Amino acid sequence: MRLVTWNVQCGKGCDGVTDLARIVSVAKSLADADVFCFQEVSDHFAALDSGTDQSVALSALLPDHQPVFRPAVEAVDSEGRAHRFGNMTLSRLPVLQIAGHLLPWLRINAPRSMRRMALDVTVQAAFGPVRIVNTHLEFYSAAQREAQIVRLLDLQEEASTNPLASSAVHAEPYGSQTLAASSILCGDFNFDVTDVQHRLLHASRRPGLNYRDAWEICRPGQPRQPTCGVHDRTQWPDGADCRDFVFVTEDLASRVRHIEVDQATSASDHQPVLIEIAD
Repeated sequence: MRLVTWNVQCGKGCDGVTDLARIVSVAKSLADADVFCFQEVSDHFAALDSGTDQSVALSALLPDHQPVFRPAVEAVDSEGRAHRFGNMTLSRLPVLQIAGHLLPWLRINAPRSMRRMALDVTVQAAFGPVRIVNTHLEFYSAAQREAQIVRLLDLQEEASTNPLASSAVHAEPYGSQTLAASSILCGDFNFDVTDVQHRLLHASRRPGLNYRDAWEICRPGQPRQPTCGVHDRTQWPDGADCRDFVFVTEDLASRVRHIEVDQATSASDHQPVLIEIAD
């Protein structure tokens, strides 16, 4: 099973050009992934997407993958048009369940703030159902980001201490629920690996299955490949940093075979991350 996660910055590259076809081409060149998880996908925010629905465009560019887009921000203008911004997961594996979790949005004193969410898509992998949790956490406020991390841990504890088997018959809502204990959590976390918030996830000791950093499982002791600020020094004046991660639940740790960051592309201000998990 191959998964690519990438904050695509609405397709805007370091050259200032917005090109979703380039995003998909780069992502597929990294791996013909079973699952693509994109953050910062825009729908009719003209400054970001020129007034188009990027979820539709990405769906067309990956026609053999089932698309799931969920906004963290969804506003409606005076003409009734929705303006949406959020995360998108596209899966070639069968999709069993979809859930969108709005994350805590505290009243804080921060220069800017917006709603954040986690897109939770359960897919049928060869080894069983697995929840792919695609997220993008708070940038400006550490306190708000910590509350969002705690919510992600709550969701994983809930799933792994009370899992529900999947049903192929969807006659009514009570019989149409899947809550897989195994999970892959990925995205742009807006903390770096030295931050105590990284330890909140990697060193969690909750009931059930806990998350562990796939890099530390697969490449222990090896220097991190940076995931942002590699090519864009305008938005990242302090230089390259690692803020994009893949965490896997403890039961999947022995299956992690490979993880890498594409350092070459400048198609976004972030770099795509690939993980391979044995069937």
